[in-house]
Amino acid sequence: MAYVSMGEAHRRITEYLNRFCDAVFSQDGASLRLLLSLSSNSPSLLSLADALNVFQDANRLIKQSDNYSQFAEILLPLFRALQNYRLGNLIDAYQAFEKSANGFIQEFRNWDSAWALEALYVIAFEIRVLAERADRELDSNGKTPEKLKGAGSFLMKVFGVLAGKGSKRVGALYVTCQLFKIYFKLGTVHLCRSVIRSIETARIFDFEEFPKRDKVTYMYYTGRLEVFNENFPAADHKLSYALEHCNPQSEANIRMILKYLIPVKLSIGILPEDWLLEKYNLVEYRNVVLALKRGDLRLLRQALQEHEDQFLRSGVYLVLEKLELQVYQRLIKKIYIIQKQRDPSKAHQLKLEIIVKALKWLEIDMDVDEVECIVAILIYKNLIKGYFAHKSKVVVLSKQDPFPKLNGKPVNS
Repeated sequence: MAYVSMGEAHRRITEYLNRFCDAVFSQDGASLRLLLSLSSNSPSLLSLADALNVFQDANRLIKQSDNYSQFAEILLPLFRALQNYRLGNLIDAYQAFEKSANGFIQEFRNWDSAWALEALYVIAFEIRVLAERADRELDSNGKTPEKLKGAGSFLMKVFGVLAGKGSKRVGALYVTCQLFKIYFKLGTVHLCRSVIRSIETARIFDFEEFPKRDKVTYMYYTGRLEVFNENFPAADHKLSYALEHCNPQSEANIRMILKYLIPVKLSIGILPEDWLLEKYNLVEYRNVVLALKRGDLRLLRQALQEHEDQFLRSGVYLVLEKLELQVYQRLIKKIYIIQKQRDPSKAHQLKLEIIVKALKWLEIDMDVDEVECIVAILIYKNLIKGYFAHKSKVVVLSKQDPFPKLNGKPVNS
Protein backbone atom coordinates (compact mmCIF):
# COMPACT_ATOMS: atom_id res chain seq x y z
CA MET A 1 0.00 0.00 0.00
CA ALA A 2 1.59 3.27 -1.12
CA TYR A 3 2.09 6.10 1.42
CA VAL A 4 -0.66 8.72 1.25
CA SER A 5 -0.38 12.10 2.99
CA MET A 6 -3.31 13.41 5.05
CA GLY A 7 -3.91 16.23 2.55
CA GLU A 8 -3.87 13.86 -0.44
CA ALA A 9 -6.23 11.45 1.37
CA HIS A 10 -8.65 14.33 2.07
CA ARG A 11 -8.51 15.36 -1.60
CA ARG A 12 -9.23 11.82 -2.89
CA ILE A 13 -12.20 11.35 -0.56
CA THR A 14 -13.70 14.75 -1.43
CA GLU A 15 -13.22 14.07 -5.13
CA TYR A 16 -15.08 10.73 -4.83
CA LEU A 17 -17.94 12.33 -2.88
CA ASN A 18 -18.29 15.05 -5.53
CA ARG A 19 -18.29 12.52 -8.34
CA PHE A 20 -20.93 10.44 -6.53
CA CYS A 21 -23.23 13.42 -6.01
CA ASP A 22 -22.69 14.68 -9.57
CA ALA A 23 -23.60 11.24 -10.96
CA VAL A 24 -26.84 11.15 -8.94
CA PHE A 25 -27.86 14.76 -9.63
CA SER A 26 -27.16 14.48 -13.37
CA GLN A 27 -28.71 10.95 -13.46
CA ASP A 28 -25.54 9.49 -14.95
CA GLY A 29 -26.01 5.76 -14.34
CA ALA A 30 -22.80 4.71 -16.14
CA SER A 31 -20.59 6.89 -13.88
CA LEU A 32 -22.44 5.81 -10.75
CA ARG A 33 -21.92 2.15 -11.70
CA LEU A 34 -18.12 2.62 -11.77
CA LEU A 35 -18.18 4.28 -8.34
CA LEU A 36 -19.91 1.25 -6.79
CA SER A 37 -17.95 -1.52 -8.52
CA LEU A 38 -16.05 -2.67 -5.45
CA SER A 39 -14.52 -5.94 -6.66
CA SER A 40 -13.41 -4.48 -10.01
CA ASN A 41 -10.14 -3.44 -8.27
CA SER A 42 -10.17 -0.22 -10.29
CA PRO A 43 -7.13 1.99 -9.51
CA SER A 44 -9.38 4.92 -8.47
CA LEU A 45 -11.32 2.81 -5.93
CA LEU A 46 -8.14 1.22 -4.56
CA SER A 47 -6.56 4.66 -4.12
CA LEU A 48 -9.76 5.83 -2.37
CA ALA A 49 -9.56 2.83 -0.02
CA ASP A 50 -5.94 3.73 0.80
CA ALA A 51 -7.05 7.31 1.50
CA LEU A 52 -9.85 6.11 3.80
CA ASN A 53 -7.41 3.99 5.77
CA VAL A 54 -5.26 7.13 6.34
CA PHE A 55 -7.96 9.78 6.83
CA GLN A 56 -10.11 8.22 9.55
CA ASP A 57 -12.69 11.01 9.76
CA ALA A 58 -14.60 10.60 6.47
CA ASN A 59 -17.86 10.36 8.48
CA ARG A 60 -17.50 13.95 9.64
CA LEU A 61 -16.74 15.01 6.08
CA ILE A 62 -20.01 13.44 4.85
CA LYS A 63 -22.16 14.82 7.66
CA GLN A 64 -20.82 18.38 7.30
CA SER A 65 -22.11 18.82 3.74
CA ASP A 66 -25.81 18.88 2.82
CA ASN A 67 -24.99 17.41 -0.59
CA TYR A 68 -23.15 14.43 0.87
CA SER A 69 -25.21 13.88 4.03
CA GLN A 70 -28.42 13.09 2.14
CA PHE A 71 -26.64 9.97 0.84
CA ALA A 72 -25.03 9.09 4.19
CA GLU A 73 -26.97 5.77 4.37
CA ILE A 74 -25.20 4.69 1.17
CA LEU A 75 -21.82 6.37 1.57
CA LEU A 76 -20.87 5.64 5.22
CA PRO A 77 -21.20 1.84 4.97
CA LEU A 78 -19.79 1.91 1.40
CA PHE A 79 -16.61 3.52 2.73
CA ARG A 80 -16.39 0.87 5.48
CA ALA A 81 -16.84 -1.83 2.82
CA LEU A 82 -14.04 -0.34 0.72
CA GLN A 83 -11.66 -0.12 3.70
CA ASN A 84 -12.30 -3.71 4.72
CA TYR A 85 -12.11 -4.98 1.15
CA ARG A 86 -8.70 -3.29 0.73
CA LEU A 87 -7.48 -4.90 3.97
CA GLY A 88 -8.79 -8.31 2.89
CA ASN A 89 -11.50 -8.52 5.58
CA LEU A 90 -14.14 -9.95 3.27
CA ILE A 91 -16.77 -10.80 5.89
CA ASP A 92 -16.77 -7.21 7.21
CA ALA A 93 -16.63 -5.88 3.63
CA TYR A 94 -19.73 -7.88 2.70
CA GLN A 95 -21.70 -6.81 5.79
CA ALA A 96 -20.92 -3.13 5.22
CA PHE A 97 -21.67 -3.38 1.48
CA GLU A 98 -25.07 -4.96 2.18
CA LYS A 99 -25.93 -2.00 4.47
CA SER A 100 -24.88 0.41 1.73
CA ALA A 101 -26.91 -1.55 -0.84
CA ASN A 102 -29.98 -1.30 1.42
CA GLY A 103 -29.50 2.47 1.53
CA PHE A 104 -29.20 2.52 -2.25
CA ILE A 105 -32.46 0.55 -2.68
CA GLN A 106 -34.31 3.08 -0.51
CA GLU A 107 -33.12 5.91 -2.80
CA PHE A 108 -33.76 3.88 -5.95
CA ARG A 109 -37.42 3.38 -4.97
CA ASN A 110 -37.89 7.15 -4.92
CA TRP A 111 -36.33 7.83 -8.33
CA ASP A 112 -39.06 8.02 -10.95
CA SER A 113 -37.16 6.82 -13.99
CA ALA A 114 -34.91 3.77 -14.53
CA TRP A 115 -31.73 5.86 -15.04
CA ALA A 116 -29.88 4.06 -12.20
CA LEU A 117 -30.46 0.48 -13.43
CA GLU A 118 -26.80 0.00 -14.44
CA ALA A 119 -25.77 1.01 -10.92
CA LEU A 120 -28.33 -1.38 -9.45
CA TYR A 121 -26.95 -4.19 -11.62
CA VAL A 122 -23.47 -3.67 -10.24
CA ILE A 123 -24.84 -3.71 -6.67
CA ALA A 124 -26.65 -7.01 -7.37
CA PHE A 125 -23.46 -8.46 -8.88
CA GLU A 126 -21.23 -7.23 -6.02
CA ILE A 127 -23.61 -8.57 -3.37
CA ARG A 128 -23.32 -12.05 -4.89
CA VAL A 129 -19.57 -12.00 -5.51
CA LEU A 130 -18.69 -10.53 -2.10
CA ALA A 131 -21.01 -13.02 -0.37
CA GLU A 132 -19.28 -15.94 -2.12
CA ARG A 133 -15.86 -14.66 -1.05
CA ALA A 134 -17.02 -13.91 2.50
CA ASP A 135 -18.39 -17.48 2.73
CA ARG A 136 -15.02 -18.86 1.66
CA GLU A 137 -13.41 -16.83 4.48
CA LEU A 138 -16.01 -18.07 7.00
CA ASP A 139 -15.47 -21.64 5.84
CA SER A 140 -11.68 -21.38 6.21
CA ASN A 141 -12.20 -20.01 9.76
CA GLY A 142 -14.29 -23.07 10.61
CA LYS A 143 -17.53 -21.06 10.72
CA THR A 144 -20.81 -21.69 8.89
CA PRO A 145 -20.94 -19.98 5.47
CA GLU A 146 -24.18 -17.94 5.52
CA LYS A 147 -23.58 -14.77 3.55
CA LEU A 148 -24.62 -16.16 0.14
CA LYS A 149 -27.96 -17.17 1.63
CA GLY A 150 -28.30 -13.61 2.97
CA ALA A 151 -27.40 -12.23 -0.48
CA GLY A 152 -30.26 -14.31 -1.93
CA SER A 153 -32.73 -12.78 0.54
CA PHE A 154 -31.46 -9.27 -0.27
CA LEU A 155 -31.81 -9.85 -4.03
CA MET A 156 -35.38 -11.10 -3.57
CA LYS A 157 -36.08 -7.70 -2.00
CA VAL A 158 -34.49 -5.99 -5.03
CA PHE A 159 -36.57 -8.20 -7.35
CA GLY A 160 -39.70 -7.01 -5.54
CA VAL A 161 -38.71 -3.37 -6.15
CA LEU A 162 -38.21 -4.01 -9.89
CA ALA A 163 -41.10 -6.34 -10.63
CA GLY A 164 -43.70 -3.55 -10.39
CA LYS A 165 -45.00 -1.59 -13.33
CA GLY A 166 -42.96 1.00 -15.16
CA SER A 167 -39.61 1.22 -16.89
CA LYS A 168 -37.67 -0.31 -13.97
CA ARG A 169 -39.19 -3.76 -14.60
CA VAL A 170 -36.65 -4.38 -17.37
CA GLY A 171 -34.04 -4.84 -14.60
CA ALA A 172 -35.93 -7.77 -13.05
CA LEU A 173 -34.34 -10.33 -15.37
CA TYR A 174 -30.77 -9.35 -14.48
CA VAL A 175 -31.54 -9.73 -10.76
CA THR A 176 -33.30 -13.05 -11.48
CA CYS A 177 -30.13 -14.34 -13.18
CA GLN A 178 -28.02 -13.34 -10.14
CA LEU A 179 -30.53 -15.19 -7.94
CA PHE A 180 -30.24 -18.30 -10.15
CA LYS A 181 -26.45 -18.23 -9.76
CA ILE A 182 -26.87 -18.10 -5.98
CA TYR A 183 -29.48 -20.89 -5.85
CA PHE A 184 -27.43 -23.18 -8.12
CA LYS A 185 -24.32 -22.52 -6.03
CA LEU A 186 -26.18 -23.25 -2.77
CA GLY A 187 -27.94 -26.29 -4.24
CA THR A 188 -31.35 -24.76 -3.51
CA VAL A 189 -32.63 -24.81 -7.10
CA HIS A 190 -36.24 -25.33 -5.92
CA LEU A 191 -36.21 -21.65 -4.90
CA CYS A 192 -35.95 -20.71 -8.60
CA ARG A 193 -39.58 -21.69 -9.15
CA SER A 194 -41.22 -18.70 -7.48
CA VAL A 195 -39.00 -16.25 -9.38
CA ILE A 196 -39.68 -18.03 -12.69
CA ARG A 197 -43.40 -17.89 -11.99
CA SER A 198 -43.18 -14.13 -11.51
CA ILE A 199 -41.27 -13.68 -14.77
CA GLU A 200 -43.41 -16.03 -16.88
CA THR A 201 -46.89 -15.29 -15.59
CA ALA A 202 -46.89 -11.55 -14.82
CA ARG A 203 -48.47 -9.75 -17.75
CA ILE A 204 -46.24 -6.73 -17.25
CA PHE A 205 -43.33 -8.72 -18.68
CA ASP A 206 -42.77 -9.06 -22.38
CA PHE A 207 -39.75 -11.37 -22.56
CA GLU A 208 -38.44 -9.85 -25.78
CA GLU A 209 -38.11 -6.38 -24.24
CA PHE A 210 -35.39 -7.52 -21.82
CA PRO A 211 -31.70 -7.03 -22.74
CA LYS A 212 -30.26 -9.88 -24.85
CA ARG A 213 -27.52 -10.68 -22.29
CA ASP A 214 -30.14 -11.28 -19.56
CA LYS A 215 -32.41 -13.34 -21.84
CA VAL A 216 -29.49 -15.66 -22.72
CA THR A 217 -28.53 -16.13 -19.05
CA TYR A 218 -32.16 -16.69 -18.05
CA MET A 219 -32.71 -19.30 -20.77
CA TYR A 220 -29.43 -21.03 -19.84
CA TYR A 221 -30.41 -21.43 -16.18
CA THR A 222 -34.06 -22.34 -16.82
CA GLY A 223 -32.80 -24.81 -19.46
CA ARG A 224 -30.55 -26.40 -16.83
CA LEU A 225 -33.56 -26.63 -14.52
CA GLU A 226 -35.50 -28.47 -17.25
CA VAL A 227 -32.55 -30.91 -17.59
CA PHE A 228 -32.74 -31.41 -13.82
CA ASN A 229 -36.49 -32.12 -14.15
CA GLU A 230 -35.89 -34.39 -17.20
CA ASN A 231 -38.17 -32.24 -19.35
CA PHE A 232 -36.01 -32.58 -22.46
CA PRO A 233 -38.18 -30.82 -25.09
CA ALA A 234 -38.33 -27.69 -22.87
CA ALA A 235 -34.60 -28.00 -22.06
CA ASP A 236 -33.84 -28.27 -25.78
CA HIS A 237 -35.93 -25.16 -26.54
CA LYS A 238 -34.39 -23.04 -23.78
CA LEU A 239 -30.75 -24.07 -24.20
CA SER A 240 -31.03 -23.77 -28.01
CA TYR A 241 -32.38 -20.23 -27.54
CA ALA A 242 -29.42 -19.41 -25.27
CA LEU A 243 -26.95 -20.83 -27.82
CA GLU A 244 -28.56 -19.05 -30.76
CA HIS A 245 -28.53 -15.63 -29.06
CA CYS A 246 -25.21 -15.96 -27.22
CA ASN A 247 -22.40 -13.65 -28.29
CA PRO A 248 -20.43 -15.78 -30.82
CA GLN A 249 -17.18 -14.35 -29.41
CA SER A 250 -17.98 -15.67 -25.90
CA GLU A 251 -16.48 -19.13 -26.33
CA ALA A 252 -16.57 -19.85 -22.57
CA ASN A 253 -20.31 -19.11 -22.45
CA ILE A 254 -20.99 -21.19 -25.57
CA ARG A 255 -19.11 -24.07 -23.93
CA MET A 256 -21.22 -23.74 -20.75
CA ILE A 257 -24.44 -23.91 -22.79
CA LEU A 258 -23.23 -26.86 -24.90
CA LYS A 259 -22.24 -28.79 -21.78
CA TYR A 260 -25.97 -29.18 -21.08
CA LEU A 261 -27.39 -28.93 -24.59
CA ILE A 262 -25.32 -31.87 -25.91
CA PRO A 263 -26.74 -34.45 -23.41
CA VAL A 264 -30.24 -33.08 -24.12
CA LYS A 265 -29.73 -33.45 -27.89
CA LEU A 266 -28.33 -36.97 -27.41
CA SER A 267 -31.39 -37.95 -25.40
CA ILE A 268 -33.64 -36.94 -28.31
CA GLY A 269 -31.48 -38.71 -30.88
CA ILE A 270 -29.42 -35.80 -32.27
CA LEU A 271 -25.64 -36.38 -32.31
CA PRO A 272 -23.09 -33.54 -32.39
CA GLU A 273 -20.31 -33.33 -34.96
CA ASP A 274 -16.80 -34.15 -33.73
CA TRP A 275 -15.45 -30.68 -34.68
CA LEU A 276 -17.90 -29.09 -32.23
CA LEU A 277 -16.64 -31.22 -29.33
CA GLU A 278 -13.07 -30.40 -30.34
CA LYS A 279 -13.61 -26.64 -30.76
CA TYR A 280 -15.31 -26.15 -27.39
CA ASN A 281 -13.18 -28.67 -25.49
CA LEU A 282 -16.07 -31.01 -24.71
CA VAL A 283 -14.14 -34.17 -25.63
CA GLU A 284 -15.61 -35.99 -22.59
CA TYR A 285 -18.68 -36.55 -24.80
CA ARG A 286 -16.71 -38.05 -27.70
CA ASN A 287 -16.90 -41.70 -26.59
CA VAL A 288 -20.54 -41.29 -25.55
CA VAL A 289 -21.35 -40.21 -29.12
CA LEU A 290 -19.19 -43.00 -30.56
CA ALA A 291 -20.95 -45.56 -28.37
CA LEU A 292 -24.33 -44.39 -29.69
CA LYS A 293 -23.14 -44.61 -33.29
CA ARG A 294 -21.67 -48.08 -32.86
CA GLY A 295 -24.20 -49.57 -30.45
CA ASP A 296 -21.27 -50.25 -28.13
CA LEU A 297 -22.59 -50.60 -24.58
CA ARG A 298 -19.14 -51.27 -23.15
CA LEU A 299 -17.79 -48.01 -24.58
CA LEU A 300 -20.72 -46.02 -23.14
CA ARG A 301 -20.16 -47.48 -19.68
CA GLN A 302 -16.42 -46.83 -19.88
CA ALA A 303 -17.04 -43.18 -20.93
CA LEU A 304 -19.46 -42.67 -18.03
CA GLN A 305 -17.01 -44.21 -15.59
CA GLU A 306 -14.04 -42.22 -16.88
CA HIS A 307 -15.80 -38.84 -16.60
CA GLU A 308 -18.12 -39.73 -13.73
CA ASP A 309 -17.05 -36.84 -11.44
CA GLN A 310 -17.41 -34.29 -14.23
CA PHE A 311 -20.85 -35.55 -15.30
CA LEU A 312 -22.10 -35.76 -11.71
CA ARG A 313 -20.92 -32.20 -10.98
CA SER A 314 -22.72 -30.93 -14.07
CA GLY A 315 -25.84 -32.87 -13.14
CA VAL A 316 -26.00 -34.69 -16.51
CA TYR A 317 -24.85 -38.16 -15.40
CA LEU A 318 -28.38 -39.61 -15.14
CA VAL A 319 -29.32 -38.15 -18.53
CA LEU A 320 -26.32 -39.86 -20.13
CA GLU A 321 -26.91 -43.12 -18.27
CA LYS A 322 -30.39 -43.32 -19.83
CA LEU A 323 -28.78 -43.39 -23.29
CA GLU A 324 -28.22 -47.13 -22.74
CA LEU A 325 -31.59 -47.87 -24.34
CA GLN A 326 -30.57 -46.06 -27.53
CA VAL A 327 -27.29 -48.00 -27.55
CA TYR A 328 -29.20 -51.31 -27.24
CA GLN A 329 -31.45 -50.20 -30.11
CA ARG A 330 -28.40 -49.41 -32.26
CA LEU A 331 -26.75 -52.76 -31.42
CA ILE A 332 -29.90 -54.71 -32.39
CA LYS A 333 -30.20 -52.65 -35.59
CA LYS A 334 -26.63 -53.59 -36.53
CA ILE A 335 -27.38 -57.29 -35.93
CA TYR A 336 -30.51 -56.90 -38.07
CA ILE A 337 -28.54 -55.26 -40.93
CA ILE A 338 -25.90 -58.04 -40.90
CA GLN A 339 -28.64 -60.71 -40.86
CA LYS A 340 -30.48 -58.99 -43.74
CA GLN A 341 -27.32 -59.13 -45.87
CA ARG A 342 -26.89 -62.85 -45.16
CA ASP A 343 -30.49 -64.01 -45.44
CA PRO A 344 -33.05 -61.31 -46.38
CA SER A 345 -35.99 -63.70 -45.91
CA LYS A 346 -35.23 -64.21 -42.20
CA ALA A 347 -33.97 -60.69 -41.43
CA HIS A 348 -37.04 -59.81 -39.36
CA GLN A 349 -36.68 -62.78 -37.03
CA LEU A 350 -33.98 -62.06 -34.49
CA LYS A 351 -32.99 -64.83 -32.12
CA LEU A 352 -32.40 -63.46 -28.63
CA GLU A 353 -29.41 -65.80 -28.39
CA ILE A 354 -27.63 -63.77 -31.11
CA ILE A 355 -28.05 -60.57 -29.05
CA VAL A 356 -26.65 -62.43 -26.00
CA LYS A 357 -23.58 -63.42 -28.10
CA ALA A 358 -23.09 -59.85 -29.38
CA LEU A 359 -23.15 -58.57 -25.78
CA LYS A 360 -20.72 -61.29 -24.71
CA TRP A 361 -18.37 -60.11 -27.45
CA LEU A 362 -18.59 -56.65 -25.78
CA GLU A 363 -17.69 -58.41 -22.49
CA ILE A 364 -21.19 -57.86 -21.09
CA ASP A 365 -22.68 -61.02 -19.58
CA MET A 366 -26.46 -61.34 -19.89
CA ASP A 367 -28.72 -64.32 -20.20
CA VAL A 368 -31.63 -64.70 -22.61
CA ASP A 369 -34.22 -63.64 -20.01
CA GLU A 370 -32.38 -60.38 -19.28
CA VAL A 371 -32.08 -59.62 -23.00
CA GLU A 372 -35.79 -60.41 -23.47
CA CYS A 373 -36.59 -57.92 -20.70
CA ILE A 374 -34.50 -55.18 -22.40
CA VAL A 375 -36.07 -55.82 -25.81
CA ALA A 376 -39.52 -55.63 -24.17
CA ILE A 377 -38.62 -52.18 -22.80
CA LEU A 378 -37.38 -51.10 -26.26
CA ILE A 379 -40.69 -52.20 -27.80
CA TYR A 380 -42.67 -50.47 -25.04
CA LYS A 381 -40.73 -47.24 -25.54
CA ASN A 382 -41.19 -47.41 -29.31
CA LEU A 383 -37.47 -47.73 -30.04
CA ILE A 384 -38.23 -51.05 -31.77
CA LYS A 385 -41.40 -52.13 -33.57
CA GLY A 386 -42.12 -55.83 -33.17
CA TYR A 387 -43.36 -58.62 -30.90
CA PHE A 388 -42.06 -61.76 -29.17
CA ALA A 389 -42.43 -65.34 -30.26
CA HIS A 390 -41.84 -66.58 -26.71
CA LYS A 391 -41.58 -70.29 -27.42
CA SER A 392 -38.79 -69.94 -29.94
CA LYS A 393 -37.14 -67.01 -28.05
CA VAL A 394 -37.31 -64.81 -31.14
CA VAL A 395 -38.23 -61.17 -31.55
CA VAL A 396 -40.21 -60.63 -34.76
CA LEU A 397 -39.50 -57.16 -36.13
CA SER A 398 -42.00 -55.07 -38.06
CA LYS A 399 -41.44 -55.10 -41.84
CA GLN A 400 -42.06 -51.36 -41.92
CA ASP A 401 -39.66 -49.08 -40.05
CA PRO A 402 -38.59 -51.57 -37.34
CA PHE A 403 -36.29 -48.97 -35.75
CA PRO A 404 -38.20 -45.67 -35.47
CA LYS A 405 -36.06 -42.54 -35.28
CA LEU A 406 -36.48 -40.24 -32.31
CA ASN A 407 -36.55 -37.19 -34.62
CA GLY A 408 -35.95 -34.72 -31.84
CA LYS A 409 -38.50 -36.29 -29.48
CA PRO A 410 -37.54 -37.87 -26.15
CA VAL A 411 -37.79 -41.62 -25.58
CA ASN A 412 -41.38 -42.36 -24.52
CA SER A 413 -41.35 -42.66 -20.76
